[in-house]
Amino acid sequence: MKNILAEIVEKKKDIVAAAKKNLPFDEVKRAARPGRFGLSHRVRGEEWSLIAECKLQSPAKGRLCRTYSVTELAKIYEENGASALSVHTDPHFLGSNEDFAEVRKMTGLPMLRKDFIIDEYQIYEARMLGADAVLLIARILSPRQLMEFLYLTWGLGMDALVEVHDEADLKMALDTPAEFIGVNNRNLTTFTTSIENTMALLPKIGEGRTIISESGVQSAEDAERLREAGCDGILVGEGLVTAPSVAQMTQRLSFIATATTKSA
Repeated sequence: MKNILAEIVEKKKDIVAAAKKNLPFDEVKRAARPGRFGLSHRVRGEEWSLIAECKLQSPAKGRLCRTYSVTELAKIYEENGASALSVHTDPHFLGSNEDFAEVRKMTGLPMLRKDFIIDEYQIYEARMLGADAVLLIARILSPRQLMEFLYLTWGLGMDALVEVHDEADLKMALDTPAEFIGVNNRNLTTFTTSIENTMALLPKIGEGRTIISESGVQSAEDAERLREAGCDGILVGEGLVTAPSVAQMTQRLSFIATATTKSA
């Protein structure tokens, strides 16, 4: 069976090597001024958080959104209650550093750099671009790399969303002091999704972590189920950009906690 993740990681090695030639590591380090942990400050102050993803394409499904650009999606999300933005910088998702920089100019919301980080260069690069957080995927890192990258991220004033997919990934994440645990509902081999993955792993996480369910959320009912199960928030891309009204779906997923409280 085709392993999409493995293909992306192999390509990422070439992308990082080319980036280092284009902009030397020392220059990136000098440009990476420390941040202020924007994502954690925002999420800690909310009962429920929506990290809305500006996602134009999926490696498994192809083009998802032709109606809006990345910056247009970011504007809609911000105007309709998103807590933070996730912006892809990987070409498999039609993402780019340029898109990230453009969104950074137009929003005050915390921004997560969504990419496949395999090298410390990318972490400094993320901060240079103005990221408030990065994604660290446990599956593609060794335990030592995950710990080192986590502390490097914090040292640059950014938060890290440590992404897990199964119990082995989760154990690796829980062996670190990571604050944010992202449970990805996407099968990394087939790229199919099911929120049942979060439901299965959630009881194993324990107290003291901020839990974000990623991918597979297609409705307010999905979001409500995850909230009631104990998640602190969701990261949603496809479920937003393919909705009949991106604005209305953003509102529904952003305000799910409030809506539930009112109906209680």
